[in-house]
Amino acid sequence: MEKENSSTDASVALIVGVTGMAGFSLAEALQKPTTPGGPWTVYGVARRPLPGWFPSSLIDCFISLDALDCADTANKLSPVAHQITHVFWVSLQVHENEEVNISMNSTMLANVLNTLRSATPSAIRHVTLLTGTKHYMGPIFDPSLAGKLVHHEPPFKEDLDRLPYPNFYYALEDLVASYLPSITHSVHRSSIIVGASSRSFYNTLLTLSVYSAICRHQGLPFRYPGNKYTWDHFCDMSDARVLAEQQIWAAVTEGARNQAFNCTNGDVFTWKSLWKVLCEVFDVEFVGYEENDEKFDWVAMMKGKGEVWDEIVEKYGLLETKMEDLACLEALNVVFHFEFQHVCSMNKSREFGFLGHADTLKSIPMWVGRLRDMKIIP
Repeated sequence: MEKENSSTDASVALIVGVTGMAGFSLAEALQKPTTPGGPWTVYGVARRPLPGWFPSSLIDCFISLDALDCADTANKLSPVAHQITHVFWVSLQVHENEEVNISMNSTMLANVLNTLRSATPSAIRHVTLLTGTKHYMGPIFDPSLAGKLVHHEPPFKEDLDRLPYPNFYYALEDLVASYLPSITHSVHRSSIIVGASSRSFYNTLLTLSVYSAICRHQGLPFRYPGNKYTWDHFCDMSDARVLAEQQIWAAVTEGARNQAFNCTNGDVFTWKSLWKVLCEVFDVEFVGYEENDEKFDWVAMMKGKGEVWDEIVEKYGLLETKMEDLACLEALNVVFHFEFQHVCSMNKSREFGFLGHADTLKSIPMWVGRLRDMKIIP
């Protein structure tokens, strides 16, 4: 049953992409009685039905729709559109070509916002938009631009100019800004998100979990598949809980309206230090970086292990998944071969009043535990 909100001050969230890492943590955060702006009514949207690991108690109403389809979006959202006060946009469609990404992601967001605006009366006040550090690096996963991109120098800061490349993050920022002043917005540029879901396209921790499980299952060494630069130099991450906290803070804080904020844990790590933590939590032997590892084509190796993952799923009674749906091999391979320190500045966020943080090396074991509890990994 849907909750009716008679108060004009009621906070009703629509999480678009609720079954991804960011959406799942947002749903958990919004249901807490101490969350700012509450009590919240939480509606969740995803293209597919809720997975078995997702507690139905986290949302008051689930809506399955295809946001690329204007008619389907309008039909499914119209009955509740007059209630929605805040949109948390944590959804994305990903293709290799960035122009396609621009078209598809812009279409989805416009379909949802136009449906909410057409409600009588319309209650929508704020859009929270999740993007990421491709804002500062360009479309790094588009093979047609490989070797052509020039990134900003880290640490990445929010006031850096846009890069001269197509980028669907830029398109989405321009789209939400076009609804001013009637609808305010905030933009949240995450780093590598670490969280729990079986449905996030870019899920580094889940990819590494699958890789380690296959290595352990077959008695293979858990080799670091990146270069020496990333092994030794700094990187940062975004715990999905910190990201949810910042998104909610910005949604209800007047001074944060119409601003863009980086969102990381506030610390940095090296892959060398993180690899030790991963080996301990995955129960595999630590193997340090070796020069020969750079010749190791782990993407090709892993692509031949789909049947091995099927064996692991059956052996441990896991959620029925296919390896190719869980592991973002090519994307993570790009990250492993950066030749610059992937570090964002959190100064603006702190200056505006958001002080959330997490210890990256401590958050990893916690999230691995969540993935195990959800029966996604062994």
